[in-house]
Amino acid sequence: MSQINSVELGGSRFNSTVYISESDVIQDIKIELASSGRLVNNKAIMIKLLERLETEKDVVQSDIFRNALEHVVYRTPDDLI
Repeated sequence: MSQINSVELGGSRFNSTVYISESDVIQDIKIELASSGRLVNNKAIMIKLLERLETEKDVVQSDIFRNALEHVVYRTPDDLI
């Protein structure tokens, strides 16, 4: 489950989502990618997780993003050369 908090500041709206588990954040990213018409694959999920890691200030949320990224990376098969 995720909780969504919306804050209205100076006419612009900011959504702050607090994630409880790695599966919640991965599911949210899948929905975000699909609703924007983008391809939902491990590469796109990893890019979104990296973007969130770069901007997150909360240590607990960063840890959830990092663990989710680790989960997706380990699920992704290595490219054979």
